[in-house]
Amino acid sequence: MKLSFAFLVVGASAFSQKAAFTGRSNSALNSLVEEAPAMARGKTKVPVFDEVCETTGVTLTRFMNEVAMLNPEIRELTTLFGAIDTACKAMTNLVKRSQLPSSETLGYQGEVNVQGEDQKKLDVITNDLLKRALRFTGRLGVLASEEEDVPVDLIGDAKTDSQDIVIEEGERYVAVFDPLDGSSNVDAGIPTGTIIGIYEHDESCAIDPTCVGDECTEQEAACLANTLQPGTNLVAAAYCLYSSSTFLALTLGNGVYIFTLDETIGEFVLSKPDVKIPEDCKIYSFNEANLEKWDAPLQKVVKGWREGNGKSGERFSSRYIGSMVGDVHRTLLYGGVFGYPSDTKNPNGKLRLLYEGAPMSFIMEQAGGLSTTGTERVMEIQPEFVHQRVPIIMGSKNAVQEVIDAYAADQ
Repeated sequence: MKLSFAFLVVGASAFSQKAAFTGRSNSALNSLVEEAPAMARGKTKVPVFDEVCETTGVTLTRFMNEVAMLNPEIRELTTLFGAIDTACKAMTNLVKRSQLPSSETLGYQGEVNVQGEDQKKLDVITNDLLKRALRFTGRLGVLASEEEDVPVDLIGDAKTDSQDIVIEEGERYVAVFDPLDGSSNVDAGIPTGTIIGIYEHDESCAIDPTCVGDECTEQEAACLANTLQPGTNLVAAAYCLYSSSTFLALTLGNGVYIFTLDETIGEFVLSKPDVKIPEDCKIYSFNEANLEKWDAPLQKVVKGWREGNGKSGERFSSRYIGSMVGDVHRTLLYGGVFGYPSDTKNPNGKLRLLYEGAPMSFIMEQAGGLSTTGTERVMEIQPEFVHQRVPIIMGSKNAVQEVIDAYAADQ
């Protein structure tokens, strides 16, 4: 399926700085399209807004409705993003109220997730909240979450939390998410976020109603394998950041758009359309306490940045929050490199490919950046199991390319 492109233009009557929203010339835009990273899907059409309300701006609801009219084949995404919109609003209120004695949402749940990590109470609450929000859209077939042991089919009885697998025919999507990234920091009030990726459900997935026993189990497993898709198959990706403001960034495969929650009207409003990360930078975001445990090529590059004798000749500064969503959001806006690389303790890295690495890499690449393990493009890695971990280095094009070149020279 090939989808054409139309660039977003916002009327000057709504914003005094029209240039900030009209972005590049057509020639620059065409060159950008030619250099766009390879994806399994074509580009979506992006709406043109000739008239914008001066009070509300372009809301997420209006944006998605316009996208649906231009791209009927992804109309059901409007319903999914309506659920994501609502869930993010609910979760930002949970996070803000978590510091109050009456909230009873801080601390540990007393259980561990499939990663062997202690679950915070908010991990469990936000996982359930987002799962239910997506389930009730009726547009989702399968879900995979950091807090779930296995992928969960959501087309069954919505009145229960049963994980029995019931696959229905029809156009469905597969959602993968980390409900509360950076939850270990939430007790300290440090920014946290939600990461979401959406794939198409395999239309060939079908359960024979006459099957019994192991026959059904095999068919069910094949359907749940829908979650094991490379990032190049993503239809959409988004993150919500809960910080000084609540932000929702999304891509549908044609640029990155950031919305900010206007609490006076209760709507996400488009604040940064067609975000492009600077190609050069002077900031890196790594946990430098592990530097001596990293691969030699990465150690060399980071030491060069620190001392000012890297390829750019600039001396870099370190900015590290410890929350992927917060670090990547800052990196998108200001330029920089975010990384959670492999080390001697975690040779496969720490971040999960399916619901952290791939969706955030999709967003980064759509903003003009790069995302790599050091030796391969994160988006092209075929997951072998749901909770697979992967090293990640992403950010400004030239700095990440320096890392890729260092690994290539070392081989």
